[in-house]
Amino acid sequence: MGRPRAFDADQAVATAAALFAAHGYEGTSVDDLVTATGIHRGSLYKVFGSKRGLHLTALRDHLDHEIRPTAAAIATVTDPEGALAAAIASYDNGPAAGLLLLAAAERAPHDPEVAALVAEGIAALEDALRPSHGEAAVRAASVVLGTRLRLRARTEPKEH
Repeated sequence: MGRPRAFDADQAVATAAALFAAHGYEGTSVDDLVTATGIHRGSLYKVFGSKRGLHLTALRDHLDHEIRPTAAAIATVTDPEGALAAAIASYDNGPAAGLLLLAAAERAPHDPEVAALVAEGIAALEDALRPSHGEAAVRAASVVLGTRLRLRARTEPKEH
């Protein structure tokens, strides 16, 4: 009979999500994950299979605990300007801020599973903006994601 798990998997996933959000998938090494989570390399591989497995788990967790609840709250705002402001202020701005955007830019073009999860996250935002923006929800979601990306890059839009 194997030993019981000596770590909290949910906490490990949250810690990994924060690392991936801050440094990206490529910028986060297995050693970084081991150090930050306090999980031995062997245990990390046993539970998550690989760095990619942990990244996918973190991204799924991010969708379930941050993106979807945030989208549900945004969907209750029917005023277009209010909904857009709420989305920009809150969407993907939790402890793992940027995880969805980094996954979209860095991993989705090369990993179909990541691409599918990113598509779910974007669809959740588009669906959340439909009550306030109707047919323009896709464009409004693009504005939100573009604004989040600019804020992450610390660039401000120029006024024309």
